[in-house]
Amino acid sequence: MKKAIVLLNMGGPNNLDEVELFLKNMFNDKNIISLPNPFRKFVAKMIVKSRKEEAKNNYKLLGGKSPIVDYTKKLVDKLTKKTNIDTFYIMRYTPPFSKDVLKNLVNYDEIYAIPLYPHYSITTTKSSFEDLFKEAKKLKIDKKIKKIDYYYANETFNKVIAKKIKEALNGDDANEFDLIFSAHGLPKKVIDKGDLYQKHIKLNRFFALKELLKQNMIFNKTHLAYQSRLGPMEWLRPYLEDKLKEIKNKKIIIYPIAFVVDNSETEFELDIEYREIAKNMGYEDIRVAKCPNDDELFVEFLDELIREKF
Repeated sequence: MKKAIVLLNMGGPNNLDEVELFLKNMFNDKNIISLPNPFRKFVAKMIVKSRKEEAKNNYKLLGGKSPIVDYTKKLVDKLTKKTNIDTFYIMRYTPPFSKDVLKNLVNYDEIYAIPLYPHYSITTTKSSFEDLFKEAKKLKIDKKIKKIDYYYANETFNKVIAKKIKEALNGDDANEFDLIFSAHGLPKKVIDKGDLYQKHIKLNRFFALKELLKQNMIFNKTHLAYQSRLGPMEWLRPYLEDKLKEIKNKKIIIYPIAFVVDNSETEFELDIEYREIAKNMGYEDIRVAKCPNDDELFVEFLDELIREKF
């Protein structure tokens, strides 16, 4: 039986010329902006116009493309070797798109779709699966696809989180630091409509702390905050900047709990923008832990997940 693994993520520009495409596709997604057309197109156009140049400048600081691209390619290579199953990746808003990848999978018997979002959200998981199955139906291969919706509670996955936090500690005493789990924000109205994301994030924090305790990593205090807010509406609180103002201890480790692959929100927003904000607030030691990326333990976790679920 011929099998394939497909990893799904939001994506990021492969080069500076794709920045506008990335923003345009994201803000035209009905799962991101729920307004009916033509209102959604108008709002998306305004957002892209206002954010395009700033976004390009940010990506220039990251080498002219999103970090998500190379990390994902490395993960795909390692997972193919580990599982002995052909592994591909699909991005929601930048190439490679579902339509481009799926046409190469027509002759496979089973396709295992795994979102690189540990927590379920309409804005990420649902959006990616809708797009995947829409294109798969056109090729009459939708019945071959088996999917996993989320995995934040998995013990091995939380061991990966603990490992990345331990690496950020780099041998120092955890008790000297406050640990902030930083999650990507969502408008509060999305959660009020029943989106599971906030619930999953809070539970993930609990499971991650449980794993840290097992490994005798006891932090001074731990916190949960939300980053990446956009526009004037109410988003999930506490906002990361507000949380930084509250914390008395001036040594922190930030773990980007919503992501499994580093991207502009981690390597630019957290490690450059928020680092500068924290420095200006008098923080002495600011460390941003890496995402799982292509870590061997994360590859082992995905292999384990595939064998358990499929």
